[in-house]
Amino acid sequence: MSSSSLSSPTFPIHDFATWEPVLRLLRAANAESLAAPGGYVAGSVAQRGWTLPVRRLPAAGGAAGFAEMQAGMRAAQPVQDALAEAGIDRLLCVADMAPDGRTRLHLLDPGPAVEEGSGPYPGALVMVEGAVAEPWRRLPDSVPGAGPAPSVDLALLERTLRERLPGAVGATGAEIAAAEARLGVTLPDELKVLYGVTQARSAEQDDEELDDEELDDEELDDEDRDGVGHGEHESVSEVLGCELFSLDELYVADAPSRPCSWRFAATTAVVTTPDAAVQGLVGSPGWIAFGDSGYGDVLAIDLTPGPRGHVGQVIVLDHEQYIGAELVADSLTDILTQGFARSFRSRPWDRQPAVARVNVAALKSIRDAVDPALEVLEIGVWDDEPLSLAPLAALPRLRTLTASPDTLADPLETSRLTGLEFLELGARDWRLLLDAGAVPRTLSAAAIRAGDHHPLHIAALANELLALWDRPLITVTLLEGDLGPGEQETGR
Repeated sequence: MSSSSLSSPTFPIHDFATWEPVLRLLRAANAESLAAPGGYVAGSVAQRGWTLPVRRLPAAGGAAGFAEMQAGMRAAQPVQDALAEAGIDRLLCVADMAPDGRTRLHLLDPGPAVEEGSGPYPGALVMVEGAVAEPWRRLPDSVPGAGPAPSVDLALLERTLRERLPGAVGATGAEIAAAEARLGVTLPDELKVLYGVTQARSAEQDDEELDDEELDDEELDDEDRDGVGHGEHESVSEVLGCELFSLDELYVADAPSRPCSWRFAATTAVVTTPDAAVQGLVGSPGWIAFGDSGYGDVLAIDLTPGPRGHVGQVIVLDHEQYIGAELVADSLTDILTQGFARSFRSRPWDRQPAVARVNVAALKSIRDAVDPALEVLEIGVWDDEPLSLAPLAALPRLRTLTASPDTLADPLETSRLTGLEFLELGARDWRLLLDAGAVPRTLSAAAIRAGDHHPLHIAALANELLALWDRPLITVTLLEGDLGPGEQETGR
């Protein structure tokens, strides 16, 4: 790990004075833990937030609590400003403070190969640049014989739209063709009919058009001005039951459009059951996002349906989920004539046999999890004898293993799992693998369960793993200063 000192700061972020208000606040809030042998405080500060061991919310009805919260915000602001100036999104920080005020502050910059973690600890280590978990690489299966729903009626769709949106101005054929060229996909006929009736122009576009036409303010009273450009957009929302994107806002809801951290992505699996109308994917090159529910959920036309679905069906991508979509209508024609019919079926991902969990409240042995379809095994809280991984050795699809500290009989058995792309272990298990030169080289990402280990110890361990793949390391900058004798400083 690299280090520098206060004597030659590169940015104000590396100036002890920038951190002094935060350090004083931390000392006042953690006097007892700092006074203990080996005591330290740790957390993280980002441009848009911070996680530090101080009270962030006021006590109910207490002015003192509000003062504490305000003190924290004031203390963190110089650091956040300095982060922005240095172009650094987030730093982890670890400080030890002597009773006489002498302070050592370690600033940890996770760098581009480390995802955001919890508090002062690194998140997942990305061993291969640009690598994503298998569900984010999965493409849709072909469904021979899939076609449009019987309810599709282009003439009825257009007639109903024009009746309910009188005076609407649709997009030209050239504008629709330009959208197709931008997306790299041919829009389905129903979507072409929809945009041929209304362009669903955004408020920003309408405001620009008003500026271009140089309408005189005196020629429009307030009521008229509110109606220009916005009335049609609102009517479209009422007719379709969603906020319709403009042609320029259409996008392909593929897997990259739903980014997710490795720690979550690696522990999920995509599964499409034989009776599914929608494929259980993260995203698809055939999901054309065209609207918003008003609550953050995205509406899309599905050109790659499941075994029981229809080409051109309407689906919704839940903003609280990273995987899958739900059927809301067989066609746009159905939406206009019958409305939404969202189906909340049980989600087929994140369950056996693709995903299994062994812990005191779930499966009671590794053998109970063994299945040729197993992709993800999570070993959690365990109060019995440590577990052997031997039963997993022959599984063809196992790609993720996470194990809580002290649950494995022999961590070296991970070397027999030849398809692992993600491995999460406790610090002691990783130490054993590193010392034995047995870290699985098939990994695309890894994670360390920190437990009660010192953040600097975990950072050093992470750097050993990153170095095996020649990835950018976590850098550490040491700042030293003197806060003077301790005193109660919260709320000053």
